[in-house]
Amino acid sequence: MAAAEPAPDAAPDNPGRADAQRNRQRLIEAAQRAFTSGDGKVSLEAVAKQAGVGIGTLYRHFPTREALVEAVYLTERTRLCQAADELLTAQPPQDALRSWMDRFADYIATKREMADALRALIADGTITGSQARAELSAAVHRILIAGAAAGTIRKDVAAEDVVVALVGIFSVCSLPGQREQAGRLLDLLMDGLRQEERH
Repeated sequence: MAAAEPAPDAAPDNPGRADAQRNRQRLIEAAQRAFTSGDGKVSLEAVAKQAGVGIGTLYRHFPTREALVEAVYLTERTRLCQAADELLTAQPPQDALRSWMDRFADYIATKREMADALRALIADGTITGSQARAELSAAVHRILIAGAAAGTIRKDVAAEDVVVALVGIFSVCSLPGQREQAGRLLDLLMDGLRQEERH
């Protein structure tokens, strides 16, 4: 007779678990908005207030500032990677790639405000640059493949090269006031990625 399946840790309809998940998500969203507001160092009390929860609730989910930063960073990275497929369903590949580049700019803006805490997480190995590059390159690769199949994006482009080029652009145009210049550079990058029409 087969052994019974182990019971899950918590039932999906457990109200306590659902409330906790909603609070955690609200805290991540509030922190993301705060980190990209440009208002200087973000206090955890301000994040809790914006999320509509007490500071004790914040500390239950994120015992340290670094834990909150890590959650925001990973959430934003996941969203950026998922955006590749979402954009491809709504736009031609070349337009999807340019839109994804704008999403990348937003992702970089979030990282800029969390720079000090992120450096600490990278230093202790919690976050690795190689994993980030691999995930971002996989997202870009999906768009490049679709563009090559449609005949609008060159077939000889390596996804990781696109990611490195984007990092380079936003390393040079690192200030909020340089976003317009960054946009022009992204347009130049796209010009180099497009497949030339053969006459």
